[in-house]
Order: sequence, then structure tokens, then C-alpha cells
Amino acid sequence: MNAIEVTGVTKKYSEITALDRLSLAIESGSTFGLLGTNGAGKSTLFKLLVGHIRPDDGTVSVAGTDVATAGPELRSIVGYLPEHAGFPPSLTGREVLEFHARMHSLPDAASRIDAVLSVVGLSDAADRCVGGYSNGMTRRLGLAAALLSRPRILLLDEPTAGLDPRGVADFHRVIERLDAQSDLTVVISSHVLTEIESLCERIAILHGGQLCTVGDIDGLRREVTDDVRVRLRLGDAASADSIQTIVSAFDASVHSTDHDGDVVFVDCDPEDVPQLLTELTEAVTIDGYDVREPGLERVFEQVLSEAEQDSQPRQNAESSEQLRTVSHDE
Repeated sequence: MNAIEVTGVTKKYSEITALDRLSLAIESGSTFGLLGTNGAGKSTLFKLLVGHIRPDDGTVSVAGTDVATAGPELRSIVGYLPEHAGFPPSLTGREVLEFHARMHSLPDAASRIDAVLSVVGLSDAADRCVGGYSNGMTRRLGLAAALLSRPRILLLDEPTAGLDPRGVADFHRVIERLDAQSDLTVVISSHVLTEIESLCERIAILHGGQLCTVGDIDGLRREVTDDVRVRLRLGDAASADSIQTIVSAFDASVHSTDHDGDVVFVDCDPEDVPQLLTELTEAVTIDGYDVREPGLERVFEQVLSEAEQDSQPRQNAESSEQLRTVSHDE
């Protein structure tokens, strides 16, 4: 069963098309990643799913409910953590949640508040003023508010933006615990590809308001390449220049180096790794290495590159049509 079904949805803001005939289905109980550059349509899709806006064309359904005709019950179906969720600094965490519970007319508010505070790890800080919370604690309070109604679908928009590594790790642990609830569907929109890679099994990539691809991460990796990425930590930054000749003999490629020049990434066939490392260690000083499967970054880069190439002919055709129209009018 699908928790979310978006069918042929178009949404425009004046002359800007935010979503263009988008169709997407997300299975119940999954943790799903939504990727795309700025302006791809991710935030617009979230606003449609929570009923803040309506599509110009097409249908949006959450947990079998048509968003266009849904009433207040939509609040209990979909929980939403926006990218910028702020709270009055003079209120305590518990008071913030009490306000949200009253706003949604939730029964058993006290027990629900205690439960979500425990889930997000804020029980000990519940009676402290929000103004003294760290960024990570504030984000977890926002998550607690989104969970109060016991939603079937949880939307997280850039949930760890601005958090330090510890805050990110704390937030991820909460999401992983939520993921154990088989009946909860979590959709995460994030620019942090490693975050999506660690938390999600399936993803969709949007570009220009259209769906570029959707599928499980491992399958999309295999579609992009069978190569592995070898990360080399060099003892001498100057050695990076000597690697290219060796690598080219294996039909491999040097992908990039870090800013200091002492780490090099080489993409190559898995079967070539032992011999490649043997020849490299004989020619240059290598302090260490590791071999990685192709990351989500590779998938994202290739999908967007193909999408941009596909959109160029359409843009050229539209420009030509506009020119013909202008010439005819003149």
C-alpha cells in the first residue's frame, strides 16, 4: 500500500512552474529520500502534502485521503517539520508542546507530550526555556511537535540544517528509532547526500519540477557504474601528479583530490584494485587507503547531468517558438 500518491500534479506561481506533471508514489512504512537542487520543487511538494497549497492540476493523496477535500483530519495524518521551525524563547519545551496539543485538540495531551519528549530525548530539558536550547535540541523539539498527533506520515524538510556533527548524530538516532515503527512513513528532503544514504532505502530526484528518477539506492548505484572508488591517503602531496599515468593504464580515472592535495580518489573496476594498489605503492608513498562502493553523489551528479541535457532541447524549442510568435505578431 502506498502512503503517498501524487498523480500528474502541476503547480505554478505566476509564470514559474514549481511542479510539472509530477507523479510519485511512496510506500507505507518506508523511509524515503527526496533530492534535488534549489528550486527543484521539493518544498512545494511538501506544502501540497500538508494541505498548505492546492495543485493547479492533478491529485495528491496521503494515507488514502485526497488532500484537496481533506479537513482538519489531515493534521493527524501528516506531521511536518519545516526547515525553519522557531519557538518563543520564553516558553519551556513542554509549554510549546502543550500549545500544539491545544491547537490540534488532541486527547490525552499530557501523556502524548511525555511520550514524544522521551522519543526525541528531551525529557530532562522539558521544563527549561527554549531560548536556552541548542540548535539540535530546537530541531528535536520541532520533531516532537510533529509527532504529537501520532501521524502516519512524517515530512522532514532539511532536518539537520545548521547542526553540528553531534547534533546531526543525535537527530539521526531519533529517526532510526522512528524507522523501527513499521507503520510510520518518513520522507526526508535534504541536500546532505550522506544523510539520505544512511537513513533511506529509496529516493526520488527532482529537477525543474519534474521527476528524474526514483528507486532504491543500491539499484540506482548499479545503474550508474560498476566501478568502486579507491580513496588514497598520500604521504607526499606531490605524489598526486605521479598517479595519473599509472591510473590511465587501468582504464581508471582520478576523480578528485582534497584541498591539501594529500587525498586522491580513483574510480576503477573492482577486479583491478589489487594490481592498481601494488603499482601505486611501488611508485608513490601511500599512508593508507580504503575501497568504497559508488556513493549517492555519483548517482545524483549523473541524473542531474542527464536531466539538464534533456531540458536544453526543450528550452531551445520553446525559445524558437517564442521568436516565431513574435515575428508573426510583428
